[in-house]
Amino acid sequence: MFTHTRGRLALVSAVAVGAVVALAGCASGDPLDEGTSAEGSETLVVGSQDYYSNEIIAEIYAQALENGGFTVERQFRIGQREAYLPEIESGSIDVFPEYTGSLLQALDADAPGGTADEVYSALEAALPAELSVLDRAEASDQNSWTVTQAFADTYGLTDIASLTEVTEPITVGGNSELETRPYGPTALKETYGIEIAGFTPVEDSGGPLTVKALVDNKIQLANIYTADPNIASNDLIALEDPDGLFLPDNVVPVVSDKVDDSAAEILNEVSAALGADTLVALNAQSVNDQAAADTIATDWLTEQGLI
Repeated sequence: MFTHTRGRLALVSAVAVGAVVALAGCASGDPLDEGTSAEGSETLVVGSQDYYSNEIIAEIYAQALENGGFTVERQFRIGQREAYLPEIESGSIDVFPEYTGSLLQALDADAPGGTADEVYSALEAALPAELSVLDRAEASDQNSWTVTQAFADTYGLTDIASLTEVTEPITVGGNSELETRPYGPTALKETYGIEIAGFTPVEDSGGPLTVKALVDNKIQLANIYTADPNIASNDLIALEDPDGLFLPDNVVPVVSDKVDDSAAEILNEVSAALGADTLVALNAQSVNDQAAADTIATDWLTEQGLI
């Protein structure tokens, strides 16, 4: 686990040391010394959330960078944003697959919504000076308020606001952090007047445990990501969000200043290939076929001609 004490001074020192190592490598005529890429760059640390879909994207980034000659260290399954964001900000992680709207709200809880481009621009402005975002993908993994089809049919549910028509107690399920998210149970009450009977923590990021709790009616409303194939396979409905309670959540690489132009170009090529339906297909290989993240990543990168 990373420490939380590294600050800008440590980052500047690391970059300075890296510059000396890079120059020494050039002088020796051996650009392939251990710990450097073919370009003489430092090792890039790629991280991921404790979420299988995010790990797949991180593995795609890692393999694409390795194919481009970069040395990569993987720090996967770190946790939720509260755990890993300080590590990104401190410079302990150099590349991280993020989601534009959710990251923006983590940095600025009062950030206004808008289009995908507007949210991306707001995120660029909200990031600490030592971090940046590269090109956003068309692929997104939206937060959603999700119910079973049977529950939706009973009360004629179509969008989030229609939850006011429910006459039975509604128990919400999701990660414990959901209780304090800008779109969480408090927002349902304040925005729509939706009364929540209780909150049940289910710590698998909207995964199979959350889905099972929903299908078994242990909870009636769950925060599940829209690229999850479990939504279709379990007859669930992600309620529409016409009021923009959830911000657009396009996949985007967040990078440190150790990511040079050649590495950025590789990651931007990946983003360009991540289409709107890509994540559902990749996630289905993990959920339905039990394929490993590295296998899914290799197959997809090969199919796209990126390795």
